[in-house]
Amino acid sequence: MSPDLLLARRDLDFLLHEWLDVTALTERDRYAEHSRDTFDAVLDLSAELAADHFAPHNALSDAHEPTFDGETVTIVPEVGAAVRAFAEAGLVSAAMDASVGGGQLPRVVQQACFAWFQAANVATSGYPMLTMANANLLLAHATPEQVRRLVPPMLDGRWFGTMCLSEPQAGSSLADVATRAVRQADGTFRLFGNKMWISGGDHELGENIVHLVLARVEGAAPGVKGLSLFATPKYVVDADGGRGERNDVVLAGLNHKMGFRGTVNTVLNFGEGTHRPGGGAGAVGELVGEEGRGLAVMFHMMNEARIGVGAGAAALGYTGYLRALDYARGRRQGRPLAAKDPAAPPVPIVEHADVRRMLLASKAYVEGGLALVLRAALLLDDQQTHPEPAVRERAGALLDVLTPVVKSWPSQWCLAANDLAIQVHGGYGYTREYGVEQLYRDNRLNPIHEGTHGIQALDLLGRKLVQARGRGLEILAEEVHATVSRARDTGDAALAAHADRVAATVDRFAAAVATAWESGDPSVALVNATTGLEAAGHLVVAWTWLDQLVAAHGRSGGFYDGKRAAGRYFLTHELPKVGPMLDLLASGDQLFNEVDPAWL
Repeated sequence: MSPDLLLARRDLDFLLHEWLDVTALTERDRYAEHSRDTFDAVLDLSAELAADHFAPHNALSDAHEPTFDGETVTIVPEVGAAVRAFAEAGLVSAAMDASVGGGQLPRVVQQACFAWFQAANVATSGYPMLTMANANLLLAHATPEQVRRLVPPMLDGRWFGTMCLSEPQAGSSLADVATRAVRQADGTFRLFGNKMWISGGDHELGENIVHLVLARVEGAAPGVKGLSLFATPKYVVDADGGRGERNDVVLAGLNHKMGFRGTVNTVLNFGEGTHRPGGGAGAVGELVGEEGRGLAVMFHMMNEARIGVGAGAAALGYTGYLRALDYARGRRQGRPLAAKDPAAPPVPIVEHADVRRMLLASKAYVEGGLALVLRAALLLDDQQTHPEPAVRERAGALLDVLTPVVKSWPSQWCLAANDLAIQVHGGYGYTREYGVEQLYRDNRLNPIHEGTHGIQALDLLGRKLVQARGRGLEILAEEVHATVSRARDTGDAALAAHADRVAATVDRFAAAVATAWESGDPSVALVNATTGLEAAGHLVVAWTWLDQLVAAHGRSGGFYDGKRAAGRYFLTHELPKVGPMLDLLASGDQLFNEVDPAWL
């Protein structure tokens, strides 16, 4: 498949260079050896590898999902070839420290590069995504000795990584995790329990799989405060870093989902006695970070994965939009409403107003979603590398607020773009030949990946917006108003009108959050949290669009005209939806608390 049907390189260039000015990052010591040329070269390489190695087997791995014969997981061979090509290009460690062989790319550039792979084949891209996040957690929280043994094989592409949180009886309620860890005399632990929904949990793509497992040390406190994190590989890792004997991590079975079918999804049993490493019972695990702080450490990987989920959702929506646009320009059907001659030739369906409506909405969703993801990635760069401590702190506070939005908004609205792509294709959209139905199925999983909308809403409204006396919300409002001021300063009346709407919305949002919390009772304040999350998402994306319009101001050409049309659509058709949401949030309506489950 042509890269032009995966992502729009012209849009990436605009977002990275004209809007976010990522080349300015090269003034920082960490990125001093880079330039726009190196950034563009890695983007070009990513587009080529994604088109040549990931896209061709996207439908194949969907139709022939992984199988398990009781001993071995079988995956179509093209998946292994693709992830090897990814690793051989140095992309696993592209944003990591040079001290571990990394390329020290800015995270914002790395995120843009990885979006090509997510657009081409989100299922296959899941293997390196999880491995990179696993390795990043270990680099941040493991001991130097653990890093030496566990991380290099992952960066080489020989080993893979997972995250093991959910359990059959607990689901998203991590306070109810029951997997237990028994302390050993040698400082290791033995794990016993079950983990559910583990993507990449067992396969033969590499020599080993490093599972990061949340478990409770015997005697630890109940709830999340009693959880610790353990590196528990499929094969025990020797002192020299070599692969040792089989660990007691056993595949109990595969889950078969409606999408992401090429990503093996597993139920894992720890310590069931199938394998007894060293002759002892239980799966050998090594504590990562401090005992009792497992969830706090795990959030390093979870937050990276949440942004990755949002990025994947945006990429899937984006490629769906591009395929629908390509189809609409080539498919001839019907005539203009004013046409009088039934013998006149049919026109491309892009000429019909309702098709243009669907395409423009999709463009606004996917370009807005990708911009949101890249803004978050740049905030991560600022948090980690900006020379001014105050700027680093401010970037981190804003990123905390935006992370639940980055995860949830593209998962809802870029999925809507996939829905529209099916509709633009007409009857063909509902068949497998055109691929857009698979994109919808794949993207439909993202509203639940890494926490449902409801969980993200509780995180945003219950913690991120109110912690530290609302500093995150205050920073968000300040940043939005700064963009509003720049828009007004352009002297463009239309842009100023857009700015006025965004300014009024952010002020009203802050007021609605404060009103919702007047009772001080979380069960009352958060009953409409999901509506608050949706309002926050549309507000943040409206801000993102306004910021893009400021960057495009005064520039001529079809690309910029398209930006202005998509931005105008979002700010005049989508942003007004926030008003009723804020009415509900501020009203304190308690319907969902008052409904008796027996009535449902």
